[in-house]
Amino acid sequence: MLTLRQLRQFLTVAETMNIRKAAERLHMAQPPLTAAIRHMEEALGTRLFERTNRITALTPAGKVLQKEAVTTLTQMERSMLLTKRAGQGMTGTLRIGFVATAVRHLLPEMITRFHISCPEVVLELKEMTTAQQVSGLLEDSLDIGIVVLPVPEYAIQKLSYHRFFSGQLIAVLPQNHPIGVSSTLPLSALAKEPWVLFPEHEGPGLYRSIIDACEKQGFIPEIVQRALQMETIVGLVASGLGVSLVPEFMQKNGWTNVSFCTLIGEQIPYQVAVVHMPENTDPNVAAFVRNITHLP
Repeated sequence: MLTLRQLRQFLTVAETMNIRKAAERLHMAQPPLTAAIRHMEEALGTRLFERTNRITALTPAGKVLQKEAVTTLTQMERSMLLTKRAGQGMTGTLRIGFVATAVRHLLPEMITRFHISCPEVVLELKEMTTAQQVSGLLEDSLDIGIVVLPVPEYAIQKLSYHRFFSGQLIAVLPQNHPIGVSSTLPLSALAKEPWVLFPEHEGPGLYRSIIDACEKQGFIPEIVQRALQMETIVGLVASGLGVSLVPEFMQKNGWTNVSFCTLIGEQIPYQVAVVHMPENTDPNVAAFVRNITHLP
C-alpha cells in the first residue's frame, strides 16, 4: 500500500518531470527520491514514468495514479480540516433570528460569508421581531439575534452587542402629499398627520425612540394603523392610510406611490446589531461575529 508521503513524492516528480527539481522542492536528496519512485513502481507492478536518460512523460498507469493521488490527498486534507473544526466546535447548528428588514438588505451577504468560512455548520434561520429574538436569546432557543437597537431595557445588560449597520429614519408619505413636495422636512411637519407604525411591544426600543423624538417636537403621533414589517408599512402609506418613518435604505426598493423625505433637525438613528448571550461560548457564534466585522 502506498503511503501519503509516497503519493506526495510521486506528484512532485510528475509536476516537475525532473528528479533534481522534485528533490529540491521536497527538501530531500535525489537518490532517496529515485529509490522511492522505484519502490512505488515495484509495489504496483508497473512503470509510472517514461524514461530515457531522464523522465520524459507519465505512462498511462502514471496518469491514473496522478489523478487518484490528487483526489486522495485532497480528501485527506479535507478530513483533517473537518476533524480539526469538529474539535474546535466548528460543526453543528447555529440558531439565528433576524428582523424582516435584514432579509433583503443585510442578511444575504452575512450568510454567504459565514457559509464560506464554516460550510459544515447548519443554519436555522427564523424571521422574528426584535422583542421575540431577545426572548429567544434569554430562553436559550436562539444563539444569534439580528436586531434593531435599542433592545428592551430589561435585556440591555444581559446581551453582547456587535453593531454592523447604522443609518437614519426618514419620512415616507403618500405620493403627491402636499408636505412631501420637498426632499426634506422637519419631523414637526408630520404632527397633524395620521401615522402607520409597528406595535410597540414588537420593537419597544425603536418605538420609544420615535415617540420621544416626536414629543420633543411638541406632538404625539396619532397611530391609525399598525403593521409588523417595514415593507408593509410603506405599502400602507402608499395606499394613503398615513405617514411613517422607515430606514433610509427602504427608498432603494423602487417603491411607487410614495415619497421619501430626509428629516431636518431631529435625527432618529436606525441601528442593526448582532447580539448574543455573553456566556454562549459556541465557537460558531464567535465565527459569525468575526464575519460581520468585514461587512462594508
